Amino acid sequence: MWDLLFKNVVTVFYVTVLALVALYGCHRYMLVYLYLKHRENKYIPAKQYEKLPRITVQLPMFNEADVAERVISTTCAIDYPLDLLEIQVLDDSTDHSADIARKSCEAWAAKGFPVKYIHRDNREGYKAGALAAGLKQASGELIAIFDADFLPPSDILQNVVHYFTGPKVGMVQIRWDHLNRNASILTRSQAIFLDGHFVIEHTARNRSGRFMHFNGTAGVWRRETIDDAGGWQHDTLTEDLDLSYRAQIKGWQFIYLPQHAAAAELPPEMIAFKQQAHRWTKGSLQTGLKLLPSILRSKTLPRSIKTEAFFHLSCTVVYPAMVLLALSMYPAFFNAAAPFKTQTWSAYLFSGTLFILATCSAGAFFAFAQKELFGKVAAWKSLVYMPVLMGLGVGISLNNTKAVFEALWTHFSRKPSEFVRTQKYGVTGATNLHKFKPQDVWTFKRLSLPILEIAFGVYMLCNVYISVRYEFGRASVPFLLIFASGFFYVAFSSLHALWQMHRGQLQMLAAIEAAAEEPTPAA
Repeated sequence: MWDLLFKNVVTVFYVTVLALVALYGCHRYMLVYLYLKHRENKYIPAKQYEKLPRITVQLPMFNEADVAERVISTTCAIDYPLDLLEIQVLDDSTDHSADIARKSCEAWAAKGFPVKYIHRDNREGYKAGALAAGLKQASGELIAIFDADFLPPSDILQNVVHYFTGPKVGMVQIRWDHLNRNASILTRSQAIFLDGHFVIEHTARNRSGRFMHFNGTAGVWRRETIDDAGGWQHDTLTEDLDLSYRAQIKGWQFIYLPQHAAAAELPPEMIAFKQQAHRWTKGSLQTGLKLLPSILRSKTLPRSIKTEAFFHLSCTVVYPAMVLLALSMYPAFFNAAAPFKTQTWSAYLFSGTLFILATCSAGAFFAFAQKELFGKVAAWKSLVYMPVLMGLGVGISLNNTKAVFEALWTHFSRKPSEFVRTQKYGVTGATNLHKFKPQDVWTFKRLSLPILEIAFGVYMLCNVYISVRYEFGRASVPFLLIFASGFFYVAFSSLHALWQMHRGQLQMLAAIEAAAEEPTPAA
């Protein structure tokens, strides 16, 4: 009796978790449908400005020695009347990069460019705080924002500004492009992930009348919109997502222009990628916990907006679901009355349907985005990366599950979250892993997650062995291998990056010691 009860509980638990993942997989299909239905609903400006508005360009940065000078120089090359342009370098740096940014600003100001260097003595509010502080001194009617690793196109403001002739247009976002798309498997995978977001998700949401969001960079705001929505707030790690929803709830219209793009670098190594994914996951759920209750209770917002907002702001629950799915595979597949163990056509059909909804939706979603950007050949080529994308998504699930629980903890405990910036390298193609600053590397905090990821990989390989050896659920072996390889790839890439950090630290310490031992020249 107890054995049967255990088997039934395990089976129900496994199927429930898989169904949850499948539900969010179905949502991807819905986004593709909305994209196809509304992609021809292109925006055109209401009219052309007779007199162009004044624009403030904000460049927030923190310890960006490798890219600070580049983004300042590129911004100064923007085609817009200088008497109507203001460039704010919002620098919270605590290292030598502050001197680099300051000198670059002084050099361009000496040439007649309206560049202003603003340095804060503290990081209160992190990026949101820097943007808010800069806004107090800004003179522009419109506010353009670019992160330090971006290269603003010279025609960006001319392409965007006239859309603000619509009185309710509050923000215009352009697409991200990638400087180091083909540098490695990791950057290629990230590019495909982000292309799906910017080609399918943004277009589908925006052109179907649902809420979209500003991505923190490569966009232009109406100053009045920011103020009306309550300004930049730093109680979440995704201040851009938070402000975007608050502005649209107030009735402001957002416009997305995928035909225009700004290029930036992708994190070329696993530690930086995990930090970025952790921040986005944590901040997204924080924003959902903050705003979803009022959105769902609203009597004025249509159901379509509420439904999409729910899926958008709660999609991070997929990561702990993936971890639970991995943990439950042994008891569900090999020790319980699981669908895969029961050799019937109906069982195969049921399980196969859930797996297709949960996993293949991602392949269709990302391949379609590649087709829209680069054509059919690129779409077929991208299919080769689908196992890699699935593996990376699974492998990063432990990192992002940690972010989900941290978001829940900070929300209910009312404790602030630290904004951990993504390391920038100033790359345009190949990776450069030797630009880390000296720091403690081999700590329990840094090593615990890769060790846990390795343990999950070993566990999945054990399931593969059991499946093959005892002929249980052989149809699951490809998925088990993807799970195992994903955990191993993320874990060993993290350890490799840590080792590179350690080598860089030793090299810098050796250089310091060598300089100290050099004899002082005689007077």
